[in-house]
Amino acid sequence: MSGNRALFLDRDGVINHDAGYTSVVDDFKFIEGIFEVCRAARRLGYLLIVVTNQAGIGRGYYSEQDFFKLTQWMRERFVQEEAPITDVFHCPFHPEHGVGHYKADSFDRKPNPGMLLRAAEIHGINLELSIMIGDKDSDMQAALRAGVGVRCHYLAGGDKNVVSHAATRGLHSLREAVSMLLPARL
Repeated sequence: MSGNRALFLDRDGVINHDAGYTSVVDDFKFIEGIFEVCRAARRLGYLLIVVTNQAGIGRGYYSEQDFFKLTQWMRERFVQEEAPITDVFHCPFHPEHGVGHYKADSFDRKPNPGMLLRAAEIHGINLELSIMIGDKDSDMQAALRAGVGVRCHYLAGGDKNVVSHAATRGLHSLREAVSMLLPARL
């Protein structure tokens, strides 16, 4: 099998604490261990790909420009931490609560696999050799449907203690993910 390996990351709840529709730098708080796992992944040759539903755009809580501005700041922080993000994919649509043209059912909205499949096509990613870390069942479902080989359900907070049936593993800390990263096969 050839192709790049990727570490796919959900944003809210994995990269940053999910404060509910995070859209400004002041509300963006990184989760402990995120830079450590991402540095380790980069050292081992993984691409870092963020795949994030952003229904706050669709609901009219903030604009796509707000999202892009925050994303640029986040990416700069990852560069400073020696873990540059390869790409960020987002889905602003919501089938029920979207406003205007954002009220739509999208193949990109997780649990659909669209963002992961697009990333694989653009970046030559071997999904079977890749890893997804997400904090919701919809993240695990999207990864399963896309064919991602390792699907880690990050159980953030005390009330999230049931691992999705679509996950291959539950994580209680992001640092646990470091042990799942495999060196490139020669």
